[in-house]
Amino acid sequence: MSHDKVVLVTGAARRVGAGLVRYLHAQGWRVVIHHRSSAEAAAVLAGELNARRAASAVVVQLDLLDCARLPELVDAALTAFGRLDALINNASSFYPTPVGEFTEAAWADLLGSNLKAPLFLAQAAVPALAETGGCIISIADIHADRPYPGLMLYTVAKAGLVAMTRGLARELAPRVRVNAVAPGANLWPDGIEVFDAAERERILATIPLARAGTPDDLAQAIAFLLDASYLTGVILPVDGGRSVVL
Repeated sequence: MSHDKVVLVTGAARRVGAGLVRYLHAQGWRVVIHHRSSAEAAAVLAGELNARRAASAVVVQLDLLDCARLPELVDAALTAFGRLDALINNASSFYPTPVGEFTEAAWADLLGSNLKAPLFLAQAAVPALAETGGCIISIADIHADRPYPGLMLYTVAKAGLVAMTRGLARELAPRVRVNAVAPGANLWPDGIEVFDAAERERILATIPLARAGTPDDLAQAIAFLLDASYLTGVILPVDGGRSVVL
């Protein structure tokens, strides 16, 4: 499968982001793999994809909190491929910030990666996306409106991302569609003991489809939204039904 469309995925070197890139590349997309500090993983991923289809993947490094440089990501896509058809806001910081313990530094990091960067990057991408009739898809969270205790700043940021999605959908129509997917339990966090073994078991037991999600589950939903030309302003739960029982 092959076509000329181009997708930029933030935080794409590892975990969910890498899964999204592999899935979309297999569907024919050319991919811009953004990373902040995972240079080796990004290079290996790009090499793997270019071996399958020549000149179909490029890597770009940037700290998304450096807001003034965000247009460089769009420029990288245009330089490599001459167009941009989709932006997927995947990159995210995640760690506990209980009330009484959170700091301004945590606010800057969590709001920066989960809300500020996606919004300013979307703004930078609008001219290129308008040229192709493209779209923006962000990764929200079912807990944006069903808060999980101890994750105050992350919850605020994801709620903002939901509002951003709906606001941009209205403002950018009809040139650019804007949607989001809202996962529940997908890959558990790396190196952060937010959910101990007992809590993970409790969460899994509440999922109607009786399993945690996978990067491919998210990618399948994102691929649907990329092609769904009459959908905009949608927050699509990809949670095995968990939001129904919360």
